[in-house]
Amino acid sequence: MRKAEAEGIVLRLTDFGEADRIVTFFTLEQGKLQGVARGAKRSKKRFAGALEAFAHLKLQLQLGGSLATLSSADIVSIFPGIRADLVKIGCAAYACELVERLTPDEEPAPRLFRLLYCYLERLDQAPPSPSDRRFFAVNLLKILGYQPDLRVRGISEETARLLALAMQTGRFGAISFPEPLLREADLLLNPAIDLHLDRELRSLAFLKEVGG
Repeated sequence: MRKAEAEGIVLRLTDFGEADRIVTFFTLEQGKLQGVARGAKRSKKRFAGALEAFAHLKLQLQLGGSLATLSSADIVSIFPGIRADLVKIGCAAYACELVERLTPDEEPAPRLFRLLYCYLERLDQAPPSPSDRRFFAVNLLKILGYQPDLRVRGISEETARLLALAMQTGRFGAISFPEPLLREADLLLNPAIDLHLDRELRSLAFLKEVGG
């Protein structure tokens, strides 16, 4: 076992036994990690509300074996603006589920970490935008090496142009898709994502329920 510090975003939380929780993080330094937070369900003082979905944390870890051990977690931000809005919660869950399910363990991806962080920050501070969600999806695919071919049939030249701009600008809020083009973008993005999944995204079903 070796000690390590990391900056991480909580992707998923799972109860483990009577007292512990398994936490999946996406970290700047280590990529995706799973760690056990011992006693997290019984002691609220130990992690002081840090272990929440989407939370941005400073972590103290013991690395070694298939699971890290979480020694402590200090809150950088819990993005409170997300937690009061169901559509924002759905968008944040969508982004975190994509990162969790499409990334390998322990492979650093600093560009993807920054993309995820910037999207959560955007959701925290601004109204939820359907364009921003597509912006996140196409840039995630690009970073992971799964960039879709924008020349395929089924989408208009304007949709292809906006998706290409989304991969060039690097700034949330810079690209706006009109409503019909959002649907066209999904015709390209959703199959490109589904190719790398073994089951449907739970967060996408939730988004449909809440109108996101």
